[in-house]
Amino acid sequence: MATDDPDASAQQADETGEGAVDGVADRLGGLLADGPRVAGPLGGGFVVFALVLLFTPLFVAVPPGLLVFVEEFSLFLLFGLLVVGLNLQFGHTGLVNFGHVVFFAVGGYTAGLLTANAPSVGIGLGLPWPVGVVGAVLAAALLGGLLGVTTLRLRGDFLAIVTLAVAEILHDLLGSFQSVTGGGIGLLSIPTPISDLTDSANEASLITAVLLLGLLLVTYAGVRRLTDSPYGRVLRAIRADERVAETLGKDVFGYKLWAFVYGAAIAGAAGAVYAFTLGAISPGLFTISVTVTVWVGMLVGGPGTDWAVVVGVGIIVGFRLLTRFLNGEIPAVSADQFASVRLIMVGLLLMVIIRYRPQGLFGDPEELGVDR
Repeated sequence: MATDDPDASAQQADETGEGAVDGVADRLGGLLADGPRVAGPLGGGFVVFALVLLFTPLFVAVPPGLLVFVEEFSLFLLFGLLVVGLNLQFGHTGLVNFGHVVFFAVGGYTAGLLTANAPSVGIGLGLPWPVGVVGAVLAAALLGGLLGVTTLRLRGDFLAIVTLAVAEILHDLLGSFQSVTGGGIGLLSIPTPISDLTDSANEASLITAVLLLGLLLVTYAGVRRLTDSPYGRVLRAIRADERVAETLGKDVFGYKLWAFVYGAAIAGAAGAVYAFTLGAISPGLFTISVTVTVWVGMLVGGPGTDWAVVVGVGIIVGFRLLTRFLNGEIPAVSADQFASVRLIMVGLLLMVIIRYRPQGLFGDPEELGVDR
């Protein structure tokens, strides 16, 4: 009801503004007070992973024609590790990290430098591979902490630009220090513990896939436990509105920093596994395209939903498998042309997702603040 009294109008405006602020605070308070979003360990993600684990024995024989499927399955699991870490940073906390490949590369190179034989690399220490894994995780986490301390006070586009720049700088550095990183050739003679267990390449591929699946399951369970805890609810409150989260007494910077470190450590572990699987790594394996693939998979699946982002990455790897299979069936089309077709297909899918399902195929629109 309109009024001609200026004092009454001002009072009404103040009450309206206070009501809006109180509404936001109540919403964030609800995020901090609510219990886990999915009850029990058999949430949506574990159902998916359990089915995958159930059908894994079908590949025990690994006929030559199915070897390509096992290899692509391993690639999917590796990207699954990366996307779980990135989803912790962006999907749960709202940190726009376009340099996720940095921690993947640091993990791989740290594992290689710690375990490679000295003749093949200037400072190779020849240590056992478990030391390489631990060192990779610690190195990636340390770098994540250092990078987080200097960048996490930036917001939005600024954080994205800085992390992207760091990724490009690291890529150039890896190719420049011949005496340490092997330059453009990279690190050679990295131990391959799985291949050493068997003389069969098919069996080694199968064992790699099963171990990667186990690592992804353990990582997924740990992240789910973290995000369903009070700590995870604070992360979601920060993603919704970090200023209001601060007014509720939360150490926003500290929570963001640890989320960044945890995500970096997961990527470092993935890098170590990658190095020990290939036995040799080079800067060409750690380009910005890795980050792009992980980001696209996360956006397709649904940021903030742990199992959905893994499925999203699986869809992207599925496009790769499809074009790889068709490449052998249609001789008239070259491999480069099929690669271009794959990029077009993924690009069109991402455009449709952003236009019609901005929360992703399996994401929760209410949790992400999407109106549709």
